[in-house]
Amino acid sequence: MSIKFKLTVLSFFQFFVWGAWLTTLGSYGFGFKGWTGQEFGVVFMTLGLGSLIMPALIGIIADRWMNGERLYALMHILYGITLFILPAIDAPSSFFWVLLLSMCFYMPTIALSNALSYRILIDNQLDVIKVFPPIRVWGTVGFIAAMWITNLVSDPQSPLEAGKVLGERISAITGHAINANQFYIAGVFAVLLGLYALTLPKCPPENKSKGATSWAEKLGLNAFKLLGNYKMLIFFLFSMFLGAALQLTNMYGDTYLKDFENIPQYADSFVVRYSTMIISISQISETLFILAIPFL
Repeated sequence: MSIKFKLTVLSFFQFFVWGAWLTTLGSYGFGFKGWTGQEFGVVFMTLGLGSLIMPALIGIIADRWMNGERLYALMHILYGITLFILPAIDAPSSFFWVLLLSMCFYMPTIALSNALSYRILIDNQLDVIKVFPPIRVWGTVGFIAAMWITNLVSDPQSPLEAGKVLGERISAITGHAINANQFYIAGVFAVLLGLYALTLPKCPPENKSKGATSWAEKLGLNAFKLLGNYKMLIFFLFSMFLGAALQLTNMYGDTYLKDFENIPQYADSFVVRYSTMIISISQISETLFILAIPFL
């Protein structure tokens, strides 16, 4: 198996295990659990909270104490385990804490997967600028694939018999409603991804931060100096606004489309039944733009 193909598989499942539940979490909370906007809003906070500190802390560990591929594997296995717990929780407050723990395990792996890919490509004397974008685009493809699979196995009237049978079997095995299949799908593949990561080339710590004298440097806070460049500042602000809009779409877009089932003339429409697939149009556009990066 070539290095490029191994990293492509890594990228695909890195986002597959996120896409399986991210865009349908709102439908799960509002539609299935019947939580209020305030209760789900708190649950929604877990992504941001998990992204604040954990990526920096995990980066320090990977840089100084533990092989990157082993740390990545550990984080995904723990992430998968926490996902298995979520379907059994009914109280939004408890759901919040378990999902927050899950995000503390998962969110650092996004940056870690990129770092591993860069390190492995450079060690194999490959051009990161040219080689990495086609690898990374498969992450978005994995996200889309997970969305479609979740939608098909969660639809009792799925036109694909395989999707319907898979959904029924997951529900029968787990003993939970079909709405919870998204967490089991993500959890199984997260654990498998963790095991797969152990087959990657070794990425021992480089100890680049060994000489750092302050916690600000160790946590990468000195990177904010880059905002002194107005182009970087504009890019940073643009990314913040785009990220906020993207997460609102991810969390509430599917819920909005699903809500049309309360209107009789739309109740059995394609958009309502396959709302997750409709939302995936945004990820499909992302795929096209990623492919265009080398030409810009």
